[in-house]
Amino acid sequence: MSTAAEKASVLIKALPYLQRFRGKTFLIKMGGSAMDNPDLVREVMRDIVFLEVAGIKPVIVHGGGKAISAAMEKSGLEAKFVGGLRITTPETIEIVDQTLHGEINQELVETINEFGGRATSIHGTSIFYPTHRKEKHGQVDIGQVGQVHHCLTEKVLDALSSRLVPVVSPLGRHRETGKTHNINADLAAAALACALKPAKLVYLSDVPGLLSDPADQSSLIESVTGDEARNLMVNGTISGGMIPKITSALEALESGVEKVHFIDGRMPHTLLLEIFTKSGIGTEIR
Repeated sequence: MSTAAEKASVLIKALPYLQRFRGKTFLIKMGGSAMDNPDLVREVMRDIVFLEVAGIKPVIVHGGGKAISAAMEKSGLEAKFVGGLRITTPETIEIVDQTLHGEINQELVETINEFGGRATSIHGTSIFYPTHRKEKHGQVDIGQVGQVHHCLTEKVLDALSSRLVPVVSPLGRHRETGKTHNINADLAAAALACALKPAKLVYLSDVPGLLSDPADQSSLIESVTGDEARNLMVNGTISGGMIPKITSALEALESGVEKVHFIDGRMPHTLLLEIFTKSGIGTEIR
């Protein structure tokens, strides 16, 4: 009886959050090494089914960088990066497309459906319309890598209205050439959030959140305002690869997203703990 009472207590404590978020859209970006563990991925997909059953409307944008590098190596191609962006040649984009949409995307959809949810696969080229990123390092052009210019949300909204979970791959169709372009998944998720204006934009990755001391995993910053996050970038607390993530998150907040969360996808049920508990376990930017 005590165990049953504890379970009932947990459900009651979650009630205010269920009432607050019922009918709201959550955009969840999955990436980092959290995607390398199939068991963790399955747990996250089950949690997403829970959100959908609870009346929340999840949208997923996923990455898959390590899987792409592995597929390239298997094909005899070397993975090269400039400024954190993958050099994407015409040969590479075929592997990127097949890995991201043909494999990872389909696996996520199948896992959600396996747990009793209802998911649908959406190719990013029907959502994201990028321009060509012009970053160069010396004389090296990064190739078919895009920067989102605008998003078409019709397919995502149609899926949500049909009570389906849209699973979107971070690929885009160039506005002028029609060629498929590789898009950084963090930036793709933020661009879609700017268009959809969800209640929450959640980054699931392999870091616990924002840290006041990057060398100390216990120095988690639980909550900051947008202005405080900007100051953390100015003083160097936020640096390196986190800068484009935070910059895109701030753009999403300015466009109407209510809150942005950075949480560690390597922890079981991290998504539910962040959303349905008072303190959460990651960093929220409000």
